[in-house]
Amino acid sequence: MKKNLFRTVLLSTTAFAFLMLGSCSNDEGSEDNNSNNDTTRWLTLTGSFPDENGTAGNGGTRAYAISEENAADPNYVVDLFKMENEKYVNGFALKSSRTARVQASADGKFIYNIQYGGTDGGVFNKYSVSGEGKYEEVGFELNTSTILGSNPRWVKAAEGIGVGVSFGEALVPYTGTAPNFQYQHPKGQIKIVTLDLNNTAITNTGNIAVDLGTELEGLGYHVWRADVPVLNQAKNKLYIGLGVRRHDLNGTVTTNTTTGAITGWKTTTVRDLGTLTYAVDFPSLKNPKLLISQNSKIDNLGYRTMTQHVGTDGHLYQATATSGPDILRIDKNTNEYDQNYHFNLNTALGVSSAAIKAWKYVKNGLAVVLYTHSVDGGYVALVDLNTPANSVKLATEIEADVDLESTLGQFQNIGVIGDNVYLPLTPSGKNGNIYIIDTKTKQIKKGAQLKTATGSYYLGAY
Repeated sequence: MKKNLFRTVLLSTTAFAFLMLGSCSNDEGSEDNNSNNDTTRWLTLTGSFPDENGTAGNGGTRAYAISEENAADPNYVVDLFKMENEKYVNGFALKSSRTARVQASADGKFIYNIQYGGTDGGVFNKYSVSGEGKYEEVGFELNTSTILGSNPRWVKAAEGIGVGVSFGEALVPYTGTAPNFQYQHPKGQIKIVTLDLNNTAITNTGNIAVDLGTELEGLGYHVWRADVPVLNQAKNKLYIGLGVRRHDLNGTVTTNTTTGAITGWKTTTVRDLGTLTYAVDFPSLKNPKLLISQNSKIDNLGYRTMTQHVGTDGHLYQATATSGPDILRIDKNTNEYDQNYHFNLNTALGVSSAAIKAWKYVKNGLAVVLYTHSVDGGYVALVDLNTPANSVKLATEIEADVDLESTLGQFQNIGVIGDNVYLPLTPSGKNGNIYIIDTKTKQIKKGAQLKTATGSYYLGAY
């Protein structure tokens, strides 16, 4: 065993100071432990289990890798949560005190994670995949918490490039003393860390001083989350999704009846503002610009799923998940929202109250969407972003299971290998299957069986 020092690429002064606070993992063998010569295309399945209090899916994440052949075999069984002598006996435990936020290389050879919550929240780990429970930690362990905190939002923003973001340092929304409080805009900062996933190094850090402009701030709008960062096709722009709320400036300030101290400036659900995204130059992370779509009033963020994808045509598509039916587009030529483009899942499928829970752009305008709507249950659709009328609902047994609706909100990643899409779908504590969609034939079939346990369910495929 030996300790390796961080290797850094394009370090800014801030990043250099930050890295000195990081930690290293123990690596065996050569200094570059990132190679994986296995020619098998492994499909990693992830699942979450309950915490010590029994809260479903909140205790951590396990991983299990299977071949494409086994994934398609309805007789093959994955028992990820099997226990003997109070210990899990199958799969591999990813480091994270709560549900891991997992990403993967396009070829499935490597799994990446930044731990979420707990003592090691904010620590990045990389694993080499060799099948079933064979995961080996490789590269360097990076501590992003000194910049992003212990609960960062992060994704693979492009192949080989990871980006983590966090929002914080917001001001309290009032000044003065009781009873003469006056509203002030919270503003706040969005902090950014970029990662070289191939060489496990931090490459840059940056921040955005949130500024919605006098008009919007005067109406009470404020940012509360930064999320789902993604690079455009040219890799010269980074787009960061925003969660936005609105204080009710015409409402009543609530105060403590004894001390007179303010206890909250009420918010309102009345919102005229569209979907917001910040764009910054990459890799410098400079020149922030606020983009606003007029085609949706729902946030650009994902609870645990990626909502922004670069299309084959080079445009960026973003879903208003996890509560909206809209897919919006940022034009590759202008780096602005295309106000003339608006895909609405309700219209495309002829349903009502659709809410996109997770989705994945596949290729040539085709995308797979996991969604709920006014009829209880979980649903799958293959949508055509170029010709919405060609979108189809994919009828399966999962539509009849109302319990699947809650786990779709936790879903992290839709697996894609060639023309096939892989969906491990299980309600909490109930067995399920891998569903495989052939995007050419528009057919869906059941694959391998997935066994769960109380408070456990599958989260994604990579």
